[in-house]
Amino acid sequence: MSRVVRAAVFQTAWTGDKESMIQVHEQAARDAAAQGAQVLCFQELFYGPYFCQVQDKAFYEYAEQIPDGPIVKRFQALAKELGIVLILPMYEEEQPGVLYNTAAVIDADGSYLGKYRKTHIPQVEGFWEKFYFRPGHSDWPVFDTAAGKIGVYICYDRHFPEGWRALGLAGAEIVFNPSATSRGLSAYLWQLEQPAAAVANEYFVGAINRVGVEELGDNDFYGTSYFVDPEAQFVGEVASDKDTELVVRDLDMAKLREVRDRWQFYRDRAPGAYTPLTAP
Repeated sequence: MSRVVRAAVFQTAWTGDKESMIQVHEQAARDAAAQGAQVLCFQELFYGPYFCQVQDKAFYEYAEQIPDGPIVKRFQALAKELGIVLILPMYEEEQPGVLYNTAAVIDADGSYLGKYRKTHIPQVEGFWEKFYFRPGHSDWPVFDTAAGKIGVYICYDRHFPEGWRALGLAGAEIVFNPSATSRGLSAYLWQLEQPAAAVANEYFVGAINRVGVEELGDNDFYGTSYFVDPEAQFVGEVASDKDTELVVRDLDMAKLREVRDRWQFYRDRAPGAYTPLTAP
């Protein structure tokens, strides 16, 4: 029998304060678990605004330790209570002045499995991320969770195909891409890049984007979160471009073997020919 994973992503608008934003996400986790979801991923920097629209050191206060900070501990308890895998995209302080854009992964028993730090950091109009984050130097972790083998690739990372492939080589079955991306800049890429990555690397992708216009700028976050399979087919409908929405979908893992047996992309790779790609 094939294995089906019921997976979820959650998109929402900034509530105006950190505590109410956390509470909205706690309720989303409860709603996902009530629908039978085994894994849930939140949007990029989930408990705050997308503060990278401006360059203001006051937002350094949103960073906290992972896994020893209060938010991770709070959601570890919730994951254990609900029996659901949670992926928490957060602002991480390793030590004062050493800050990362990070996703913490919590298993369904509440145990902390590890983290992925965003590798590619943009510095373009409305996305002043180098002011806030160091780049992660990743070994492309894939987390062996109660819901299967999970990878994470964060927002701007998605424009770089190498990391998608590294996650596939490490055994990922589902890769989540939590994002904060705006209508005017990247909408034309949103339903192109992640489906292409799913096809090229033969796994499922969960793409998450927040919604709304925040008081820090005019970025119009357009939601439209979705799951896509390794044949570039959306699993169910794409979410709203304006409204808060919890997307819960059944992902049939048998599709991975079916597609990989058909195409054999991993067999036919030519890594010895790729040396120029690692040149600076």
